[in-house]
Amino acid sequence: MPSEAFAQRILKFVQAKGYKPQAVEELARAMRIGEAEWGDFHDACKALMKSGRIVIGTRNAVMLPQPPGRIIGTFRANPRGFGFVIPDTPNAHGDLYVPAGKTNGALTGDTVSARVKKRGKRGGKMVYEGQVIEVLKRGRNRFVGALGREFGRWFVVPDGHTIHVPIMIADPTAKGAKPGDQVVVELLDYPTERSEARGVIVKVLGRRGDPGVDALSIIEQYGLPGEFEEDVLQAARDAVASFDPKAEANNRRDLGKITVITIDPADARDFDDAISLEQNKDGTWELGVHIADVASFVRPGTPLDDEARERANSIYLPRKVIPMLPEVLSNGVCSLQEREPRLTKSVFITYDKRGNVKRTSFANTIVRSTKRLTYEQATAILDGKAGRMSAKVVTLLRNMETLARAIQARRFREGMLSLDMPEVEIVHNDQGEVVDVVPADTGFSHTIIEMFMVEANEAVSRLLTQKRLPHLRRVHGEPYVTSFESLQGFLRILNLDLPDGADRFDIQKLLLSVKGTPKAYAVNLAVLRSMQQAEYAPARMGHYALASKDYCHFTSPIRRYPDLTVHRLLDRCLSGRAGAAITRGIPTEKQLVDLGNHCSNNERRAEAAERELKEVLILRLLEKHVGEQCQGVVTGIANVGVFVQIDRYLIEGLLRFDSLPSDWWEIDPSHGAAVGEVTGRRITVGDRLQVAISRVDLSNRQLQLDLVEELRPPKSKKTRRKAAKTSKRGTYRASSTSRTARKRTSTRRSRRR
Repeated sequence: MPSEAFAQRILKFVQAKGYKPQAVEELARAMRIGEAEWGDFHDACKALMKSGRIVIGTRNAVMLPQPPGRIIGTFRANPRGFGFVIPDTPNAHGDLYVPAGKTNGALTGDTVSARVKKRGKRGGKMVYEGQVIEVLKRGRNRFVGALGREFGRWFVVPDGHTIHVPIMIADPTAKGAKPGDQVVVELLDYPTERSEARGVIVKVLGRRGDPGVDALSIIEQYGLPGEFEEDVLQAARDAVASFDPKAEANNRRDLGKITVITIDPADARDFDDAISLEQNKDGTWELGVHIADVASFVRPGTPLDDEARERANSIYLPRKVIPMLPEVLSNGVCSLQEREPRLTKSVFITYDKRGNVKRTSFANTIVRSTKRLTYEQATAILDGKAGRMSAKVVTLLRNMETLARAIQARRFREGMLSLDMPEVEIVHNDQGEVVDVVPADTGFSHTIIEMFMVEANEAVSRLLTQKRLPHLRRVHGEPYVTSFESLQGFLRILNLDLPDGADRFDIQKLLLSVKGTPKAYAVNLAVLRSMQQAEYAPARMGHYALASKDYCHFTSPIRRYPDLTVHRLLDRCLSGRAGAAITRGIPTEKQLVDLGNHCSNNERRAEAAERELKEVLILRLLEKHVGEQCQGVVTGIANVGVFVQIDRYLIEGLLRFDSLPSDWWEIDPSHGAAVGEVTGRRITVGDRLQVAISRVDLSNRQLQLDLVEELRPPKSKKTRRKAAKTSKRGTYRASSTSRTARKRTSTRRSRRR
């Protein structure tokens, strides 16, 4: 039977944007299918053709089927009234455009049925558009926003990008809501082209802007988990009550006599990984990575396991954690607290001086953390500021640095990629108000833990692969050809080169060449966007960025469900089972595919919620900084303006063309630039600009900027004429105004000059 995971891998490749139909053999080469995988690849292609998910076109080219007359998919709305349907069953056309007036009241996230019709050919390719015939299932019926009142009518302006019209409220007093309150609204009547949205307030979260209200809003907006049910809490209490470290000592290797430390953020409460390191007489190092043995407390099929599986991961919001496991476990007996006996699963890896792996072993163990360090403390020790820290902890940490640098150098030699994406941390006062943002700590102590966790994850996946145990891998595919071509085009704008057929080492050189330059952020961001998203799947696809053939997540079972499933498989290996006994009762590949999709989706939801809350908190801070001047880098050019990433706050704002100096701005796609039609002034991706914060729109998550510095014109009139002429070729008008409106605006601007 062909592999479902392999089939999904093929589908994902052929439905990628820009895929060009090619013969089966060419497709195999493009996907870098090895000889050992050819049989599975061929069988998966045949199964996909038989089910109609792919077809063979002219010249035996593999392609997706043409869109049928009606499709079912997920709707994504645009504030300007139109939208797109993302088909459930991928087709050769991709997302279906739905014009304004033909959306039938569909909202972002709704499952819809849409009629498809041809609009004619463009560039030799058939163009389609759709009309939503029926909303089959609403994606959401609850929305969060601020309550307002105008002209005697009550309404809520929803936050985010799901619904773009106000929701009218008949009786806000039922919940005691007042203007300016942040509320949760349940829709009674969905908006259409002819009628308003109407709803009822079901919850008042608090005054908009008060500390903690933004976090509650994001939790409601994303449907994040709430409190644990009583049966789950009781199962956790029962698991804790059964914990007897003395009884466990008879079945485990006791590591109580060796120095073991944890390094975590200052505000962390769940410590699921600890490190030991000893040097052998022959000069080799034995690294011990000790991970909380959550599998000993969370048994399959229990309410505790069911809840952890449903949540899939812990969610870390600023000043708030939504845990995967009840805190009696996550912050209690599973957390590797200082001097407390804790059950662990340990990976022991022996390295030579150059960081090469010599041998690996695994064991169920008991550890007692010698010292709990924060990253800041570890960085201070490595910088020679040990203070009154014990000598054995200081020695251990410095040895860890030595080995981590050797491992990092080896992994770079193997092609590992490391992106330099700066982050900020949000600073709150004692009242919970956001008062500042500061650069996140980037000391080498973070890299030490990262390198050791990567090595342990890789070692466990290698073992499970050797034992032929199907497991949830952490896979990261190579960039698609189309994504790579887009990256090359972007780099040409910056006068940088990435050769055709470039590999990881070429990307390494590229990143190194821009390090510390004004182009660094834009280039690192572009490389990141060209990559596929890492996800959980049983397919042995490898991890591109880590240059790893076999990789899984093992080191964070307190906060990630895939790690817990891997721990259970490792238990099978440590139990001495062999042959059919070791695989009896494990999940099927189909079950692993489904679980991987569930965990990947929940992970993305958590990341999106964290990202949006950070954005909201920074925007709320910037409401108090309107008029402040900032330095930023141009990250993109759109038909409405220029996107600028602010250095100080690491947030993107829009510099609208209609706020720029008097000129007509044309977009020059081939050079990633906006060019003044009259003056020849240019704004290019990667440019640094001095801007001012002009407006903050919290509901729509938008930051408006004004240009402060004077844009320098080209050096000569000839250059200006050439620039203006070049900008007109193959470009489109930056302004969306009509020709008449443009003429009027031009007259007004000329008078101002």
